[in-house]
Amino acid sequence: MPRALLLTGDAAEELDTMYPYYRVQEGGWDVDVSSRTLRDVQLVIHEFDPGSDAYVEKPGRKLPVDVPWAEVDVERYHALIIPGGRAPEWIRVDADVRRITEHFFARNLPIALVCHGAQVPAVYGLLKGRKTACFPPITGDMENAGATVIDAPDVVDGNLVSCRGWPDMPQFGRAMMDVFSKSVSSASA
Repeated sequence: MPRALLLTGDAAEELDTMYPYYRVQEGGWDVDVSSRTLRDVQLVIHEFDPGSDAYVEKPGRKLPVDVPWAEVDVERYHALIIPGGRAPEWIRVDADVRRITEHFFARNLPIALVCHGAQVPAVYGLLKGRKTACFPPITGDMENAGATVIDAPDVVDGNLVSCRGWPDMPQFGRAMMDVFSKSVSSASA
């Protein structure tokens, strides 16, 4: 059975995390959640409030962790998911997060980036020359990293599938599973 790795940490956005987590399982995949430690991750809920210039943040669910970053055996996984929220801004400084992310890019394995999740590979220079979607306020960061930002709910660039955030989940989920499924089919052929 194919297995995905969901790379995250505290302050990951709840829908950005939970939708892909359940969607890959619905598609017949196993998924392991990976964070700094085995402590449950504290997810957050981002809401758009007309009385605020930015999104507001509320506490969300806790997500159990299966494996710490330092113990991830990348060879066990067929795809990588990096959800958004505030987690990407701090997890990207960890050496094991870099090791894991670079592995999937180097081997052209499927990678799903949600919202701010694009910040992780961008900081390592892995989005240079690639097309990606992202949360619109970080478009300049992605362009400075050499990416071409596409304002769409389901941007596919080879093995890379991305979206702007949780409102894109219906289109993104279909695109993600298409990219993931094609990868498994070609690997077994």
